[in-house]
Amino acid sequence: MSTLEIKNLHAQVLPSEEGQEPTPILKGVNLTINSGETHAVMGPNGSGKSTLAYTLSGHPRYEVTDGEVLLDGVNILELAVDERARAGLFLAMQYPTEVPGVSSSNFLRSAVTAVRGEAPKLREWVQELGGQRDALSIDKSFGDRSINEGFSGGEKKRHEVLQLGLLKPKFAVLDETDSGLDVDALRIVSDGINRYQEDTNGGILMITHYKRILNYVRPDFVHVFSDGQIIKTGGAELADALEAEGYEQFTTQNA
Repeated sequence: MSTLEIKNLHAQVLPSEEGQEPTPILKGVNLTINSGETHAVMGPNGSGKSTLAYTLSGHPRYEVTDGEVLLDGVNILELAVDERARAGLFLAMQYPTEVPGVSSSNFLRSAVTAVRGEAPKLREWVQELGGQRDALSIDKSFGDRSINEGFSGGEKKRHEVLQLGLLKPKFAVLDETDSGLDVDALRIVSDGINRYQEDTNGGILMITHYKRILNYVRPDFVHVFSDGQIIKTGGAELADALEAEGYEQFTTQNA
């Protein structure tokens, strides 16, 4: 059993130009996720949901000003980005980055080697990669292509979930993994997320605007995020209320 504890987390985004002041975004986030749990964070645009994801993973533009994030008792805010990944934290990005000149197959094997501490045996690796790839309907030819270069939106998201299935982290932060997916791709990606959790008993932090992915990846807890904080927590039924009535009922009360 593993635990990810976010305690009183405050963070600001650093300015892109000199002379500008940092902008506070996170204003005291508290959240605990245990192994096997799925937490959905829902909220309007600009509420700070993606900032939470990137702050957890160590994006350099987001500066923590207070609080801590404990993964099995270790404050990962004191770790470098790669050390957080090796400790068991995974981020599926809303907009996966293209990396020209680095093939997907080389990247995946290098990432698995870094996390596991040794390179997988070639024959076992070919079988493992092939199984994960086939389950996500990813063509074998993608292994020879540069990471995400020329991929469609759905292909990029399936590639993110392919990494999730291979790296098997303790906790997965999924930042709007459902955005840009058609109905078929949504089902395939959701199946991959569920398969990861069944295989590893991993914890999931699902950041999303819409309920549709939650029809496939059922949350244990739903949190409403507004102005850099969690303002309401409930069960899966809370997502139904948000779908039917919107966020204003909660954000107005919070204001």
